[in-house]
Amino acid sequence: MTTTSVTLSGVTRRFGATTVLDDVDLGFGPGVTGLLGPNGAGKTTLLRILATVLAPTAGTVRLLGRDPGDVTARTEVRRRLGYLPQANGFPRGFTAFRFVDYLAVLKEWTETGARHAEVRRVLGLVGLGDQATSRLRRLSGGQQRRVALAQALIGDPDLLVLDEPTTGLDPEQRASLRGVLSAAGRRSTVLLATHQTEDIAALCERVIVLDGGRVRYDGSVADLVGSAVGKVWLADEPSPDSLSSWRTGTGRFRMVGQHAPVGTELAEPTVEDAYLLLRGTKAEPAVTS
Repeated sequence: MTTTSVTLSGVTRRFGATTVLDDVDLGFGPGVTGLLGPNGAGKTTLLRILATVLAPTAGTVRLLGRDPGDVTARTEVRRRLGYLPQANGFPRGFTAFRFVDYLAVLKEWTETGARHAEVRRVLGLVGLGDQATSRLRRLSGGQQRRVALAQALIGDPDLLVLDEPTTGLDPEQRASLRGVLSAAGRRSTVLLATHQTEDIAALCERVIVLDGGRVRYDGSVADLVGSAVGKVWLADEPSPDSLSSWRTGTGRFRMVGQHAPVGTELAEPTVEDAYLLLRGTKAEPAVTS
């Protein structure tokens, strides 16, 4: 039986007169759950609440069986939490090792030998064992992102909250990190927000789509993709009836819409296709020249 480790009931978050999350009810257990949604949908705000950075304006949150509104409980949750924010600020002059070591100290790893071994372990997990002594300012954007992910992995946290973990990574790096996150999901509750629908397909059994601060979809990735069967097609010219269309490398057009025209070639749907259909946003006309 799956243990629910995160519960949100009626969670609303406002910033002034703007409602960013609106009466959200969700529960999460072990495994990797993906969050999809357009910019401004509320994904980052939701993750910041789960990471105890923000408190909801209304509603209740339980993390690992505790109420993060209580100071003592929040401290205990943070000991068991790994958080990768959307953007990181790095102290000037730090090496990769020193930065991750600094975060380990903040997470109360007081024994130097064990802490340094853990820092080396997580840097190795993200493929930066040979860059431990490199200054952060000399690392590429993708390498800096992996250093930030390494600090979130310290201590194999029970709850891992990741905002765009594969941003800036090349395909080989992204594939490698999928293995790390998949392994984490076998023992922990992992929540990741991403615009990379291929990461959702590769990593997640469950996906949540947020739009306008509300949950538009909450279910299995397979069911989401299944909702697009018969609604994705290939043709030599774009159709005005499609919601989205683009020219592929073969010169043909891939289109997504509620009804495939007669005589077109149906295509196997992807997570991205199903997401576009769910949102139902009419795309700009395809460029044919």
